[in-house]
Amino acid sequence: MLADQFLKDELNKFAKYVIQQSRSNLTKGKKNASKELYNSLGYQVSQSAKTTSLAFEMADYGKFQDRGVSGTEKKYNTPYKYTNKMPPTKSLDSWIVRKGIAPRGSGGQFTKREGIKFAIAKSIKKKGIRPSMFFTKPFEAAFKRLPDDLVEAYSIGLEKQIQVNISK
Repeated sequence: MLADQFLKDELNKFAKYVIQQSRSNLTKGKKNASKELYNSLGYQVSQSAKTTSLAFEMADYGKFQDRGVSGTEKKYNTPYKYTNKMPPTKSLDSWIVRKGIAPRGSGGQFTKREGIKFAIAKSIKKKGIRPSMFFTKPFEAAFKRLPDDLVEAYSIGLEKQIQVNISK
């Protein structure tokens, strides 16, 4: 029982570090415009009679920000890629507003954002999304820092028990 509490405490420390560093990376990397991804980061340590497990949570698009997406012209080392579809322009609307990108007509009046949204989506499809590794780097660093006795005692099932659950 004492070993179970030790494992739970260490997994909590591990997860808190990963979440804190991931949030810091989002802010430093200027990937925190809406704070949606930042606020969606979380974890849960669960215990049953036979196992203790750790699951990380984040908004769906977090995996694309972390691992990147290959474009049609620019490729990255990632399992994700754009082929024949562009990112949805609907998701770019609020980002454009937050970034202060406001198209103006010849008289200086604001115009509709449809054209700029389409142009940005087309550019993202071509160039892709560069991997930020905002989550992967802290996870790997924290995993290396786990106490040796914890890794030795639980190494058989630890990697299977620590899972990244991308949902919110």
